[in-house]
Amino acid sequence: MSKTPELIVNDLRVAVEGKEILKGLSLQVAKGEIHALMGPNGSGKSTLANTLMGHPRYEVTGGEILFKGLSILEMEADERSRAGLFMAFQYPVAIPGLSVANFLRSALNARLVRPETNGSGTMPQKKGIAPREFRALLKGQMALLKMDESFATRYLNDGFSGGEKKRAEILQMALLKPEIAIMDETDSGLDIDALRVVSDGVNALAGPDLGVLVITHYQRILNYIKPHRVHVMVDGRISVSGGPELALELETRGYDWVRNGKEVTAP
Repeated sequence: MSKTPELIVNDLRVAVEGKEILKGLSLQVAKGEIHALMGPNGSGKSTLANTLMGHPRYEVTGGEILFKGLSILEMEADERSRAGLFMAFQYPVAIPGLSVANFLRSALNARLVRPETNGSGTMPQKKGIAPREFRALLKGQMALLKMDESFATRYLNDGFSGGEKKRAEILQMALLKPEIAIMDETDSGLDIDALRVVSDGVNALAGPDLGVLVITHYQRILNYIKPHRVHVMVDGRISVSGGPELALELETRGYDWVRNGKEVTAP
């Protein structure tokens, strides 16, 4: 594709507790593109997602991650989020006592607030989005995602079904408006109806200002979220890349077809 990629991963090597998981992975994602990253269990897909967002458990031992032309390897997770990266978790955490609306307003304020410099040095800004403005924004995004407004009053992920947890992630993405969204096996644990609802949410947000990396084990979510590019991970690196038809071929032939020496193409 001719677009300039916002996210560039070059020869990335990552270890967990001394064991190398990613072994020279390279990938590029631009705004306006949907990329699917597929691979068997244990290939390193979730390791990549967590490394991109700065999880401290994952040690980068080589290579680089560039976002909008700058290295983010020394940035904390919150700094990466403020820069425009977002991750939808495979297993979102429940927080009893914290409403979805309050969580989303806090997350949005954390994204919007920037340090400001005055004569005595750098001071944090206190002001965030006004309550009335936030309510209007939340109502609009929930309407876009076809969500009942009562959802916002419930405690975050507390007693939620698998589909509701993933919809809460999509709503968070809608409000934060990232430039690159990483979806770590969002289809995990979803029945076909929930999968369709979540996919409709992603498709509603997709557009020229958002790049999406859909990490998945199965092809089924790609029936609803149509990727521009499909990459297959095996043993810590991308072994083959292609168009949407590659996912269908994997569904028919399985991952052994890739393990057994399918010709590698550039990411």
